[in-house]
Formats: sequence, C-alpha cells, structure tokens
Amino acid sequence: MSRTLRANGPALLVPAAWLVAAATVVGVVSEHALFVAHVVMSVLLAAFLLGSRGEMVAGALRVWKVIILFGTPVTLAGVAGFLARDGVIAAPATPLLATALYGWILLPAVGLALTGRRVRQAASAYAIGAGGCVVGAVAVALAGSPTAVAAGIGVVGLGQTVGILAATVTGPPSASPTPVD
Repeated sequence: MSRTLRANGPALLVPAAWLVAAATVVGVVSEHALFVAHVVMSVLLAAFLLGSRGEMVAGALRVWKVIILFGTPVTLAGVAGFLARDGVIAAPATPLLATALYGWILLPAVGLALTGRRVRQAASAYAIGAGGCVVGAVAVALAGSPTAVAAGIGVVGLGQTVGILAATVTGPPSASPTPVD
C-alpha cells in the first residue's frame, strides 16, 4: 500500500464509512452493502497494518497502530454479526454488530484523545473529534428511532472526520512521544 494512500485514504474512508452506516440505518443503503463494506474494511485494515508496520512504532502513531490492531477484530465481529443475522453462522448477531458499531465509535475516541495530548498543532481538533465520538455514542445508545440513531452516527462521523482531517492537514503526529501536558 503506497505511502500517499496510507496518508490520505483515511480522510476519505472514515467519513464515507460513517455515511454508509447512517444511510443503512435509515434504509437508504442496503444491509448487504454494509456487510460488504465490513469485509472490504477488514482487508484494508490488515493491508494498512502490514504497509505501515515499520512506521508506527512510537508516540501517537503507535497509539493508532494499537487502535487499528484492536479495530481489525472489531470489524470482523461486524462481518460475523451479518453472517449470524443471515443464518450463515450460529452466533448471536446483535452483540457482534454492537461490538463493531461501538468499537469503531469508541476506539477512535481513545486515539483522538491520546493524540490530542501528544501534539501542539491542532490539539483542539483531536479533542473535538474525541468529544464527538462520546456524544455520538450516547446519542446512538439513547436513540428511539432509526433517524435518531443515524443522527448519532452522524455526530460520530463528523467528530472523527475533524480528527482525521487535522492529521491529514498537519501531517502525522510526531513518532516521538512528546506529550504536551
């Protein structure tokens, strides 16, 4: 995977993923399309980890490597959840799908918060991104309708997009651990 794709791809893929998730909740995009997106994202995450293995060794970049390491099985839980829902595998679908949803809401929240503590430039963007994840998670958990779930997902997507755009515009956070606190 090329360095340019690894550096810029997330700024496109993160908002696209949340847009597809929200559109699926309100019935605009099929659940099969979301299943396919989970399969594709699982492959992309593995490729990203392999392609970046020597670059993400310290500081905030290491934090994101760990987030992606944990996120890969979280995404695979979503794949399994769809397969269970369709009766392809014998497993409870709802906990698997919830693991994928809340995992990808909260794992990046941790990464954004920790990154914001390690950088000087755009630290507030990372804090806003982490806050959007937490607010969105609460909104999704308390939602009483598909539209409200989609709105919560939209808050998550917006928060994560703010964070990933900060990283894309300012460049990757320093690999050296230089906390601001």
